[in-house]
Amino acid sequence: MYASVRRYRVGSGSMDELMHRVDRDFAESLARQPGFVAYQLIDGGDGTLTTISTFRDAAGAEESIELAAQWVKEELADFEIERLQALAGEVGVSRAVADMLEPAHH
Repeated sequence: MYASVRRYRVGSGSMDELMHRVDRDFAESLARQPGFVAYQLIDGGDGTLTTISTFRDAAGAEESIELAAQWVKEELADFEIERLQALAGEVGVSRAVADMLEPAHH
């Protein structure tokens, strides 16, 4: 498995509204990408967000970085989002409980 991690700073707008849009639009489209395994969005509580996208192969993880950049630019311009970091790599250790497979929605 491979994962991409992206960190963002949100300049304006409601964090709840942003998370709702990501849940409704981006997360669903990402889940349809080949090799998709999981996606999480973490509210850092200080105006930052971190996302983790997991794929079965490196190509999927790398592609998710580009997909996210394009989607943020086109769909979240009103939130004045700045990408702080984006990286991808092989997952070395992974654990999950069965209920992790149930989507969490915002």
